[in-house]
Amino acid sequence: MASSSKKTRGKQKIEIKIIENEDDRLISFSKRRFGIYKKISELSTLCGCDILFIIFSPKGKPYSFAHPSIEAVTKRFLNPHQPLYETTDALVEAYRKVRIKSLVQDYNEVHDQLDASKEKQKAFSLAQQSRGSESHHWWKTPIYQLNPRELHELDKRFAEFINLISIARDKKIVSISSMHAAMDEDVPFVVPSRYGPSLQ
Repeated sequence: MASSSKKTRGKQKIEIKIIENEDDRLISFSKRRFGIYKKISELSTLCGCDILFIIFSPKGKPYSFAHPSIEAVTKRFLNPHQPLYETTDALVEAYRKVRIKSLVQDYNEVHDQLDASKEKQKAFSLAQQSRGSESHHWWKTPIYQLNPRELHELDKRFAEFINLISIARDKKIVSISSMHAAMDEDVPFVVPSRYGPSLQ
């Protein structure tokens, strides 16, 4: 058995050292900063902890992320032994935590509803596709299994079909009579009734 050789080098470990190209360094900083923000936000939400993160870009511009706020976290950092309920922001902090919990719950409910809606849409789409493929064989469905809308549609299709037969027959009659040919006596000129055999 011949071994297949890789065409690409695949994911490789990046050597951790300063990026020499300044543009590449700024791009990497921007991408990784958003990644860190996401992780910090998840940590704060999952664990309910207060966080303050400050970083300076290679150009010296400061960026920060704080939960619940820079002031609240700074106060707690400067007074670590002071209980949270003794700070002036205790009520605000409690309200924020309750509000954030409520918003996360609302978000999760909306997300679940969206997922359920997507599943319903997918099922509906599949039903439409299967119904579309069945519509090519509408004459195979037994009449007693059709609902009123489908019966009306079937009636309309039969009426169109009978109309097409009538038009084709009339064209044939006109072409035969225009050629002054006599109609064959085996072909009776009877207008077929729309709903089955004639009652005459």
